[in-house]
Amino acid sequence: MAHSLSAKKRIRQNAKRNVINRARKSMVKTQMKHFLTALDAGDSTQAAEQYQILSRKLDKVASTSTMHKNTAARIKSRMAKRLNDMAAK
Repeated sequence: MAHSLSAKKRIRQNAKRNVINRARKSMVKTQMKHFLTALDAGDSTQAAEQYQILSRKLDKVASTSTMHKNTAARIKSRMAKRLNDMAAK
């Protein structure tokens, strides 16, 4: 257990940040599921629309300290590749 005031404050801050970060990551994962569902259904227009939303959300999350910008870029790249593969078929 923390004894100093600064350590106690840091614990409170970490708890707050943890909730915010988890919500952001959950939002991204949910959007990714929407995109993958549209992709599996074979609906290219819906998948493209969901990809745009996913890209926007990834960029927003990457601008904070929740997710590293390279991680977001890697996810966007992989999803774009899947979208392009579906469009090619």
